[in-house]
Amino acid sequence: MPEILIAEDDKEINRLLCEYLSSQGYETLSAMNGLDAVRIVREQNRLELLILDLMLPFQSGDRVLQKIREFSDIPVIVVSAKSETSSKIDLIRMGADDYLTKPFDLDELLVRVEAVLRRYAGASRQQNTKPLTYKNLTLDTIAGTATVCGEPLTLTGKEYAILELMLGTPQKLWSKANLFESIWGEAYLSDDNTVKVHMSNIRSKLKKLDPDNDYIETVWGMGYRLT
Repeated sequence: MPEILIAEDDKEINRLLCEYLSSQGYETLSAMNGLDAVRIVREQNRLELLILDLMLPFQSGDRVLQKIREFSDIPVIVVSAKSETSSKIDLIRMGADDYLTKPFDLDELLVRVEAVLRRYAGASRQQNTKPLTYKNLTLDTIAGTATVCGEPLTLTGKEYAILELMLGTPQKLWSKANLFESIWGEAYLSDDNTVKVHMSNIRSKLKKLDPDNDYIETVWGMGYRLT
């Protein structure tokens, strides 16, 4: 389960972000100042992402970023009330992976988190070239191919991307909005039937090659996850 550190000195905002990301299947830790943020990143080897506010006591967010980049390549999403383009450019050059201007929508934060984690997971998979597997399904993310029980599984690009996303985080529960915004990169409309249609097609193709197994479960009112 991805573990995320939230470095934010406003207790209410920190609590809100922790609760929201926890509800989306992530484990969270909190840091209330810059010194603690650096210490936790150094000590916690399970951390996969840092959400970093710039206005931290004891040590500012930009200084925290500089210190962390001396010993870690953990992905960092900076959040700040500063909206100037020059500030964003400076922080990206310092090693930030993304920049979100306050105030922001929680769903937008989630999409940014998923995108950054996906980029890092993709880079890691390219380095170790290990295929993604679940039951009798195998995705070769280098070749871009899929097999079930050793037989080729023909997928559209979006169907493949959905399976790659779900197999990459097998314990996560994906809402329709999460999936749509992660795969299509557009805002999700509540009455949009696109995800449901793609899930139905994926299930049919999997069932044809492996009738004895179910792969994707619908959690009514919440979304989809691997069974």
